[in-house]
Order: sequence, then structure tokens, then C-alpha cells
Amino acid sequence: AAPTIAAASLKGLCPRCGAATLFEGPVKFAPKCRACGLDFSAFNVGDGPAAFLTLGVGAVVVILALVTDFTIRPPLWVHMLLWVPITFAGVVGSLRIAKAWLLAAEYRNAAREGRIKAPE
Repeated sequence: AAPTIAAASLKGLCPRCGAATLFEGPVKFAPKCRACGLDFSAFNVGDGPAAFLTLGVGAVVVILALVTDFTIRPPLWVHMLLWVPITFAGVVGSLRIAKAWLLAAEYRNAAREGRIKAPE
């Protein structure tokens, strides 16, 4: 049975069969589903989510770092030790979910590139 868009994006599931075969790497899609053969390369997710999520995660991390600095006053090395991995994990994790969400939504809605019909 096909998973919901939310389940497919959170767990990296194939939008057709529900097998956990969507990703080949941390944020790289597999070429196709190893269970049902759905061609993931046919979907056009693009790199749009990358810039948006990086800015969003960056804003949240900066706010948290400022609040931490104003309340606890840790040394700079503690900030670096804390916020660099949190930023990396936040960007990679959110990018993985966003890309999977877009692919699952594109599959579910049978979205394709628009075509302009030539005048007759």
C-alpha cells in the first residue's frame, strides 16, 4: 500500500510501494526503488529546498546561539562545538525530509512539467 506523503518524507519511503528505498546517501535519491522499480530520476525536485532550508535553519541556530550566549555566556569554543554539528544535522535532516516530501507529492499528484499548447 502506498504510504502517505508525510510518512514517505519522514521515513524515506518509496511513494509507490512504501519500501525504505528512497535515499542512496544522506540527501541523494536512489536511481530507482529496489522493491518496485519506480524511477526516482524521473522526478524533478531540484535544489530549491536547499537554500530555503539553509536560511531557515541558520536563522533558528543564530537565535538559539544568541539566547545561549546572553544567558549562559559559554566560551567561543563551546559555541563552535555546539552549533556547528547542530547546524549541519538540522540542514541535512530538514533537506532530506523536504526533498522526500516534494518527490512524494509530485508522485501522488502526477505532477509533470507544464506544456504550452501551440495555437492552431
